[in-house]
This record gives sequence, C-alpha cells and structure tokens, in this order.
Amino acid sequence: MIKKTILIFILLMTYLGAKSVEVDYKATFGIFGKVGSIYNKVTTTKRHYRIDTTVKLSGLAKLLLGGQKEHYTSKGHLEHGLMVSDVYTMETIKGSSRKLKTYHIDHKKHRVVKHYQKWKEGKLIRDTTTTLDFYAKNDLLTLYFNMDRAIKQKGKVYTMKAVGLEKQKGIVEVTVPNESQTAPYKKDLGKSANWYAKALIVQKNFKKNKGDILLSVSEDGFIQKAVIKDIVMYGDAKLIRTK
Repeated sequence: MIKKTILIFILLMTYLGAKSVEVDYKATFGIFGKVGSIYNKVTTTKRHYRIDTTVKLSGLAKLLLGGQKEHYTSKGHLEHGLMVSDVYTMETIKGSSRKLKTYHIDHKKHRVVKHYQKWKEGKLIRDTTTTLDFYAKNDLLTLYFNMDRAIKQKGKVYTMKAVGLEKQKGIVEVTVPNESQTAPYKKDLGKSANWYAKALIVQKNFKKNKGDILLSVSEDGFIQKAVIKDIVMYGDAKLIRTK
C-alpha cells in the first residue's frame, strides 16, 4: 500500500520551461511520517525534452519495502510548447530483483507498445511485449508537467489520458475550480496558490476505489503541495516541495 502511494506522488508535477531544472519533494503518510523523497530533473532543448525522476524511500517505508528503489524516465519532443512522450520507462529494483517497463508511443499509428522485463539474481525470467488498448500523447510524468499550459480555463473538468495507467484505460479527470469553489482546497493546501486542481484516479488502496489528489500550483508553474485524500486506514498522504 505504501509503495502504491509513493508511486502516485510521481504524478504530482507541472510544466516547466527552463533548459535544466531540478525540483524536489518530500512525501509524508499519516502515522508513518516521512516515507520518501522525490527528485526530478527536466532538461529541454528547442525540440526535445527528458524527465528523470528518482524515488528514495525512508523511515518505515524503506524498512517494509527492503530498500526498494524507483526510477522513471520520459523522453520525447515538443509540440506547441507541450511535452509529447515518445518513450516512457518505469524501473524498480529491490534486492536481487529488477523490473523494467518500457512504453514506446507510435504517434503516426496511434498505438502504444509495452515491453515488460523482470530479472532475478541477474537472470532474465520474464520478457513480454503487448500493445495497449488505448493511445495517449502523455505519460505519467508529462501529464502533470504539461498541466500548467494544458489548463486554459478555471471552473472546468478536463479529461486527459496518460500512458502508465492501464487499469483505468489511461483516463484521468482533472477538476480546476473557479475562485468561489476553492475553499475546500485552501483548507488542505493553504491560501497562497496561484491556482488549484483535483485529479481523480482509481486505486485499490483508496476508499471506494477512488482517490482525489488535491494540488496547489505556485506562480512558477510547479506543484507546491499535494494531498491524497481518504487512504484506507491511514488517512491523508502529503507531498511538499522542498526545492
């Protein structure tokens, strides 16, 4: 459960336009306190970008998951100022076990091919290739790095898609409240945000199989704070920007 919550935190980023920028966060989870840190580096040129995200567990989460390490990479090109994913990778290392998911996005044919590999003690024990039943220009990282430019109007609900969310056909609903609707957001996230949003996802570790991720976005376009509501038995999880 802690692992899934930490992975969800990786979603919580927004667009940035500098050539090379680092943005870091700490994650806390109810009674467990601090459970990890997330380090992000985004590098862009005139035509291409690369996002590298590393998740480092700490405290009880590190103990329970045996020092597990997570690394995510998104590489692609720019279209009208937005990042468009071409290749997205998700890597997990725990002890002698290593898992790697690589998504190749074919924009001409509108399809996504997923390559899954698993190693145990250096030996490849699983190697499969499948084609997803949906297509998206975003992956889990670019979805939120693009949000600051993709959102054009407050007081609306946006339906977006992202590679890496197969269980929900890639669909994520993002609600952007107008000023008269921000009171519940300010209660959890503070009053200093430039704008607020709520992302609805589906995960088994949330009550009623749904979880609202509340986001506050600062003037520079980065997520400043995020709260995941109603996690079964453990309360809320929080993500706070540290750099």
